[in-house]
Formats: sequence, structure tokens, C-alpha cells
Amino acid sequence: MDSYERLLGMLDEGGATYRVIEHPEEGRTDVVSGYRGNDLAAAAKCIVVMVKVGKKVTRYFLAVVAGDARLDLNAVKSLVDGTYVSFASTDKAEALAGSVSGTILPFSFTEELELVVDPGLLRHPEIYFNAARLDRSLALDTKDYVRLADPRVVPIAAVA
Repeated sequence: MDSYERLLGMLDEGGATYRVIEHPEEGRTDVVSGYRGNDLAAAAKCIVVMVKVGKKVTRYFLAVVAGDARLDLNAVKSLVDGTYVSFASTDKAEALAGSVSGTILPFSFTEELELVVDPGLLRHPEIYFNAARLDRSLALDTKDYVRLADPRVVPIAAVA
């Protein structure tokens, strides 16, 4: 089962309210938000981050911020008193997320990828994101997202 089918199955099983939106293939949050017709601030930008904790421990986070925000890497690093932080390599990010860059879901399906969401994204009644495909997005009820994803909600967006 691919990530798209897994996502829809989980949402249906969990009784979530969502809409599927088809659009031209696109992975950039700002461009695809225009196709979907959503406010950029309601788009979930999903970024896989690597944090070193000392010399021997590496942890990965799925950091989710609003589409109009920038991720504060140091805020993610401070969650675990990390010693080094960077964006994960594309190969590692795609392997952990189960989909290609530009389509990473705001859900983690593995314990190796810790989900952290900035509270700024959750202010909207719906969130929008590419659904593990470049040509399909979802508009998902925010309360259902929080209930089903069970993210750690902490400020990780850079202050403008």
C-alpha cells in the first residue's frame, strides 16, 4: 500500500472530514496553494530535519509549519538538547516519509520520524497539503488532523 492509500484509509477509518483536490503536478507550497485556492498560511509545509544529540545519537523530526512561515532549525534542535541540526538528505527524508520531496505528508508512519507541528498552522479550520502525490492534495479538518496525527505542538516557526 502506498502512502496515499494509507493516508486515505487512516482518515476514513478515523472518521475525518476531508476533501481531495486534484491539480497540476506541483510540490512547492506557494505554487500549489494557488492551484488549490487556499491561504498560504493554512498550507502544511513538511520538512524532515536531522538532529544530532551528542556524537552517537541521531534523531529525525518531521517539522510542520504554515506555508507562509520559515522553519526555525534551532527550535527543533532545542527540543532534544541537540548538538547539531540540519535538513535531512533528500534520500533519508523520502525514505522516512514514504513519499517524494514536495509530497511529504504531515503524518509520521514510523517511530523513527517524530512529528512536531507549529501551533501557527493549527489556527485554521482546515489545513492543506500534498497527499503523497504531486497531482493531488487534501483539505483536512484541523481538529481531525490533531486527533489522528497526535503531533507534539511547539513553536518551531522562525519569527519574522
